[in-house]
Amino acid sequence: MRLALVAYGSLSERSGGFRYDRKLVEHLRERGHEVRVVGLLWENYGRCLLHNGSRRLRWQLAGFDALLEDQLCHPSLVWTNRSIDAPILSVVHHLRSSESRAAWRNRVYRAVERRYFRGVDGAICNSETTRRSVLDLCHLPTTVAYPPGDRFTPPSPPRREFEGSLRLVFLGNIVPRKGLHVLLSGLSRVTGDWRLTVVGASADAAYVKRVRALRDELSLGEKVSFAGRLPDEAVAGHLAWSHVLAVPSLYEGFGLVYLEGMAFGLPAIATTAGGASEVVTDGEDGFVLPPDDPDAIAETVRVLRDDRDALQRMSRAARNRYEGHPGWNDATNAAERLLDEVTGSASTIPAEP
Repeated sequence: MRLALVAYGSLSERSGGFRYDRKLVEHLRERGHEVRVVGLLWENYGRCLLHNGSRRLRWQLAGFDALLEDQLCHPSLVWTNRSIDAPILSVVHHLRSSESRAAWRNRVYRAVERRYFRGVDGAICNSETTRRSVLDLCHLPTTVAYPPGDRFTPPSPPRREFEGSLRLVFLGNIVPRKGLHVLLSGLSRVTGDWRLTVVGASADAAYVKRVRALRDELSLGEKVSFAGRLPDEAVAGHLAWSHVLAVPSLYEGFGLVYLEGMAFGLPAIATTAGGASEVVTDGEDGFVLPPDDPDAIAETVRVLRDDRDALQRMSRAARNRYEGHPGWNDATNAAERLLDEVTGSASTIPAEP
C-alpha cells in the first residue's frame, strides 16, 4: 500500500512517541509498503487549529491508499480530515485531555479530540489503557500494538553490584507530566546513602528552573545531578550503572521508558495514572504508586535502600518482564490487520488468537 504517516516535526526526535512512529514506518517499509512521512509544523494549540484551513496541507495528504496520523497532530487535522478520501488510522500514544491540567482546558481538548476521532476510520493504540480512553470518546475500530523497549542494547544478562549507594535514574523530557518535582519531594524525606541522576532534555525551561530550585531548596544538591540530554550510548551507561528507574509520571499512556529500564534489570517506580500497570507489576518488577504522592515514593525508596535482596529479586524479574514483552513484528502485525480492515484489503497477517 501507498501510505503516509503524519507527525509534528521530525521522526528523529528521541521521545517514546516519535520512536514508536519511526519504528512503525521502518517495519511497514520492510514489508513492502511505500510510506511517506509528512511533517507538520508544531505551534501552540490554537495556531495548530488554524492549519485546517491550509490548501497546501490538503494537497500534501492527497493520493495515498491510507493515512496514519500521530494523534498528537489532531488539532491540525480535526477538520482537514473531512476532505481526505483515503481511510485514516490514528496512532494514539495518549490523549491530550488525559493529562493533568485545569478542568476547563481539558474539556476543550476533549471536545476537539472527540470530533477528531469521529473523522477517522480506526485507531492504533499503544496500550489497553489508551484504547479505553479512545473508546470513551468515540466508538470505532481499534487495535493495541504494544511498543518494545529496545531502544538500547543492554548487556546480556545485565550485571551490577547491589551494595553501596542506592542509585536511581530519572529518564525523560523534563516536563511537569513526568513528575520529577514529586520525585524530588519524596526523596527529600529519605535519609541514608542514595543518589539520583536526571537524564533528559530541558523541554520546558520554566519547569527546569523550578525543579532545579526545588533541589536546592530541599538541600539535595549533593545527591541529585542533572545530566541533560545525552546520546543513547551515554544513556545506556547510566541505565547499566543504576539500580532503579524512577519516573513517577502524573500520566503515561503506556510508559515505554519503564521497559527500556527493565532491559537493564531496573525495577521501575511508576504510578497508577495511565497505562504503566500494563508493564509494571507492583511489588514484583517495580512499584505502581498513586500519582503526586511524595510519601509513597519515600517509603518505596526506603524499602529498596534497606533490602538489597528484594532489590536483586526485582531486578531479575524486571529483566524477565522485558524479555517476555511483544516485539515490533507483533506491533506491525496488529497495525497491518487494522489497515486491512479499514481498506478492505486481503490480509496476509495471521489472525489474533
